Amino acid sequence: MSSIISIQGLSKTYEGGFTALKSVDLDIQQGEIFALLGPNGAGKTTLIGIVCGLVVPTGGSVTVAGHDIQTDFRQTRSRIGLVPQEMSIDMFTRVVDAVRYSRGLFGKAPDEGYIEQVLRDLSLWDKRNEQMRALSGGMKRRVMIAKALAHDPDILFLDEPTAGVDVELRQSMWQVIEKLRERGVTIILTTHYIEEAEQMADRVGVINQGEIVVVEETGALMNKMGQKHLTLQLAAPLDAIPQALKVDGLALSEDGTALTFDYDTQADRTGITTLLASLNDAGVSVRDLETKQSSLEEIFVGLVGGKA
Repeated sequence: MSSIISIQGLSKTYEGGFTALKSVDLDIQQGEIFALLGPNGAGKTTLIGIVCGLVVPTGGSVTVAGHDIQTDFRQTRSRIGLVPQEMSIDMFTRVVDAVRYSRGLFGKAPDEGYIEQVLRDLSLWDKRNEQMRALSGGMKRRVMIAKALAHDPDILFLDEPTAGVDVELRQSMWQVIEKLRERGVTIILTTHYIEEAEQMADRVGVINQGEIVVVEETGALMNKMGQKHLTLQLAAPLDAIPQALKVDGLALSEDGTALTFDYDTQADRTGITTLLASLNDAGVSVRDLETKQSSLEEIFVGLVGGKA
């Protein structure tokens, strides 16, 4: 799989002296869904703004499909669709007119068949003649996506695409995003719904204080950096953990009915076998046990030091 976006040594320092990006290196693969996670102020919006041609970088380079974003601005911008977090739509404009207008901004010839396809894919066809002010918040966000797709881009940036959208609309919107990926569209998203990134993204990048902390395939990141939690339901409650059982990662629940043990999935020895043997030697009976993998959200919080 080849890179469609290549970012090398990208930096941005604003006039006031604030450095938003610090020599960022990042490659986005063609056709993937890439989730960019980070706390507020981490540099996500600045990074997107530079790639989309809205912010001028201080240093470094960005190429889109081999074209430099500054010297070949028209080539790169025409390949990108952007759905910003903030809505900017004339509320008295009809849905279909808003999408047509966006297509015209890129110099594309009218194509009513394509506009209809986009609106149908986003369940907006029945709303095409309604003014924006008559739509729900979720439907307005769908129109933003339709506007971003109006010129048939190869790459789609989604900045918090499901913010303010109810659960049902969020699920259907992700179905639309999956269809776009099947069509070959490369999708880069930021989201605070980390479970969505865990479910949808092929790879995850974490940015904090203007620096990329980690870039990894979602599953590999879970395996590499996630811990597993072993919960042992006890046959009889304990008042305290016996001295012979006190090891790192072992804790007793408040009601004394369960022991939890955190262990590294990548360690040569997890310590589980030794723990179970020690429980038996101490006369502590276990009636049930279960394991749970760390979520991407827990990993994310750990990587950025709990800053949100």
